[in-house]
Amino acid sequence: MTAIQSKPERLNAILVNLRSSLPELRGAMVATADGLPIAQSFSDNTDANRVAAMAATALGLGKRINDTLGTGNLSEMSVSGLQGQVFIYSVGAKGVLAVVTPAGMNLGLLHMEARDAAQSIASIL
Repeated sequence: MTAIQSKPERLNAILVNLRSSLPELRGAMVATADGLPIAQSFSDNTDANRVAAMAATALGLGKRINDTLGTGNLSEMSVSGLQGQVFIYSVGAKGVLAVVTPAGMNLGLLHMEARDAAQSIASIL
């Protein structure tokens, strides 16, 4: 008989699976739409509270841009730098998935895995 897992345990399991599918990821986290961290997995000592707040803010701004331009509901967005990228996926109305990648990441594989993870996360939240 399998023990029933809590929501945070289930969310952490999704992040573990995402990072094992894409071992080059620098980190991934699930946060509430208002910027509170729920689950995270980073390769370094990244401040999860800070990342959650910024990811939620970026998600909110992205939604406002889409609303203003009439491009429909926001599904995902990215921020690129010379050392890597951050991808922010909308997770229903309640959450956000942020994924940090190194430069040169296979974006097709990333999106395939991260979109699946976002759907799983949405079903939990």
